[in-house]
Amino acid sequence: MNNKYHFIAIGGVGMSGLAKYLIQQGCEVSGSDINESKYTAELKNLGATVYIGHSKNNVHKDDIVVISSAIKPDNPELVRAKELGCKIYHRSDILAQVSYNKKMFIGFAGTHGKTTTSGMSSYVLSKADMKPSFVVGGFIPEYSTNAEYNKDTEIFIAEMDESDGTLVKYSPDIVVVNNLEADHLDFYKNGLESIIETFQKLFANLKTTSKIIINNDNFGNLKLRGHDFITFGLDEAEYMAKNINMANGYTTFDVYHNGELLLDNVKIILPGEHNIYNTLAVITALNEAGVDINQLKEHFATFTGMGRRFQKMLSLEDIPVYDDYAHHPTEIKATLSAMKTFSNRHVVAVFQPHRYTRLKSLWNDFKSALTYADRLIITDVYAASEEPIEGVNSQKFASEIENAEYISGSIQEVANKLLPTLEKDDIVIGMGAGTITNLAKCLKTAKEG
Repeated sequence: MNNKYHFIAIGGVGMSGLAKYLIQQGCEVSGSDINESKYTAELKNLGATVYIGHSKNNVHKDDIVVISSAIKPDNPELVRAKELGCKIYHRSDILAQVSYNKKMFIGFAGTHGKTTTSGMSSYVLSKADMKPSFVVGGFIPEYSTNAEYNKDTEIFIAEMDESDGTLVKYSPDIVVVNNLEADHLDFYKNGLESIIETFQKLFANLKTTSKIIINNDNFGNLKLRGHDFITFGLDEAEYMAKNINMANGYTTFDVYHNGELLLDNVKIILPGEHNIYNTLAVITALNEAGVDINQLKEHFATFTGMGRRFQKMLSLEDIPVYDDYAHHPTEIKATLSAMKTFSNRHVVAVFQPHRYTRLKSLWNDFKSALTYADRLIITDVYAASEEPIEGVNSQKFASEIENAEYISGSIQEVANKLLPTLEKDDIVIGMGAGTITNLAKCLKTAKEG
C-alpha cells in the first residue's frame, strides 16, 4: 500500500471504515467532512488528521485522494487534487486493493442484508478468536467498529455495494448474493434488469476457483444465469434451514447441507424470517470457505445485530424506541413483520422516504409495505442531494395511505409532535437512511424539554 491518503467525506460509514483499515496497516490518513461524528472522532483517536469543512487547503501534492460516488465534480478538494496532479481513486478501488492481500476474500452483496451478513460473519469469527480482517457498512455493537485489520489472518470480509456499479471492480474468492430487487433507480435506469447485468459482469471477472453463493428463494437471484451457483434457502437448496421455531424473542433452526445435518439447534436473537436467511447465508459462506463452523455455532446466539438494523435506542419509560435503516419496501415489510413478534404492542412506524427517485419508482410498493404498521407517520423526504420531483412528496404519499399521518419539518419537530400522542403499549420505530436515525435522540430531547 502507498503511505498517505486523503478521504473527501471521511465521516461516512463506508469511507471511515476503509480509512481505519489503512491506519491499522500503517498508512498516514487525513480527511474532511461537513460535520463531526462518532466516525470522525474515532479516526482522530487513531491518529488521522480530520478537517471539518471542505477546503482546497486540506489537500496536498503528495496525497492519494479517495472519493465516493457522492462527491461532486466541483468539490473544492477534488478540484484542487486535480490541479496538483494527485492520484484520485474511488473508494471501491482502494477496497479492492486491500482485499488482494488476503488469501480468502468473502464479499457480501445484494439489495438487502449486506451489512448484517458481513457484520455477522466478522462477529462470529472474531468471537471464535479467528481474527478476521473486515470492512463492513455498519458498526458491530459489541466491538464498536466497522473495520479491523489483522495482519496474520487469511480471511478478509467486506460488504460490496452495488448502488453505483462499482461492484464489478472486486474479485472475491466467495461471493454471496443475498437477494436482488429493483433499487438505486437513479443509477439503474432499467431497474432489476440493469442490476442483473452488473452482477453478471462481476461474475465474469471472477477467478475460475471463485464460488458464487445465492439465496435460491429470491426471484431476482433466479434471473442470474450461466454460472454454477451454491444455493441456500428455506424451500429447495443445497444449504437449508429446517425445523424453524420462533418463540420468546429468539429463533432456532437446524441447517442441512445436501440433505445431511450440518448444524443442529442454531439459535439467533434477531427477529424475523429475513434474519434466518441472513444467518444461513453466513453459515453457507463460512462453511464453503473451509471454516470449522461448529466453533462458531454458539456465537450466533449472541449477535445483537448491526448499528441501525433494528437497533434499540431508547426506552421512554415503558415505550421502546428502535432505529432501522430500512428504506426499501422489502426491508420495511421485513422489519415491520418482525415487530409483530412483540406481543401486545402497538407498532408506531415513523418513515422518512429516502430520495425522490426511489419514492417515485416504488410508490405503490412502499404503500403496501407500510400497511404492516399499526400507526404510520410520514416525514418529509430526505433528498440525499437530489432535486425535488413535481408531484412526488410526502404529503401526497401519506394522503394515499389509510390512517397515515404526515408531519412536516425537522426530525426534532416530528418528535415534539409525536411524543404527547404515544401510549404505554406502543413500540416506536424510525425507518429510513437519512436524518430519521436521530428520532430517539429527538424524542429524548422532547421528553426532557
